[in-house]
Amino acid sequence: MRSKTQNCSSLTRYAWLSIGAAVTTIVLKTTAYFLTGSVGLLSDALESGVNLVGAMMALAMLTIAARPADEDHTYGHGKAEYFSSGVEGTLILIAAVSIMVTAIPRLISPQPIEQIGLGLGVSIAASLVNLIVARILLKAGKLHHSITLEADAHHLMTDVWTSIGVLAGVGLVALTGWQRLDPIVAFIVAANIVWSGARIVRMSALGLMDTALPVAEQTKLKTILEKYTKNGVEYHALRSRQSGSRQFVSFHVLVPGKWTVQRGHRLLESIEADIRRAIPRVTVFTHLESLNDPTSWEDTDLDRPETPSSNTKL
Repeated sequence: MRSKTQNCSSLTRYAWLSIGAAVTTIVLKTTAYFLTGSVGLLSDALESGVNLVGAMMALAMLTIAARPADEDHTYGHGKAEYFSSGVEGTLILIAAVSIMVTAIPRLISPQPIEQIGLGLGVSIAASLVNLIVARILLKAGKLHHSITLEADAHHLMTDVWTSIGVLAGVGLVALTGWQRLDPIVAFIVAANIVWSGARIVRMSALGLMDTALPVAEQTKLKTILEKYTKNGVEYHALRSRQSGSRQFVSFHVLVPGKWTVQRGHRLLESIEADIRRAIPRVTVFTHLESLNDPTSWEDTDLDRPETPSSNTKL
């Protein structure tokens, strides 16, 4: 079986695929802009430039995330992925502002769009490239639990929908002759980009804040643990967090004080094995305690209060 580090390292090939798609779409969309003079198509090309920067950042962070745990990073380097998605989200917001600044003069003084048919054809080709790569990245991101690949995929899909909007705007200009439709569509595109960028930044911030696992996975955890409580065993201090593609879970298991250490250890091994089968790429930390010792109930919170009973000697 391949190690987790090898699996993480293999994700960099998807980042290279994203870089290739970004370069290709930049060339195609820039060509479409020069052919037509459409500010909407220019806005589309600018967003593809952000895609390129984001893909390069993704490559760098995935490379770092693939490094094994060391003395300075004993939990691994998985959180590096959040820096990638955070930077990408910020760049998206900057691109949105740039689009608005570019569209304002065209809204005030509209200019005719030229060679619409050829320009639209080139832009459609670029959108198809983004669509195919986005589907590949999204599938890989979900399979490997990589927030970087998922963020990159969602950004590319936003680019696809943006391109559809721009193409619709340019097509309406061709049909109606109303030139202001082009910058108006550019503003709509910018608004869509702002929403996408804000969502990606929020997702990155939640990861850096050690947000708990999704509700569905927390439900799996509790279902597994409750199965064992039927046999006179209890648990508390259940905590979880996501760190890039890695997931961490910790909790205390309370058993009758008369149990041997060996019996308690076998129970913990069984619980941990059930959790690892239910949740891929999870690291489980357990702590065995006695149901008959009052101090077992003093550390259910994150910060354990210092009490006289806590200093009980062996």
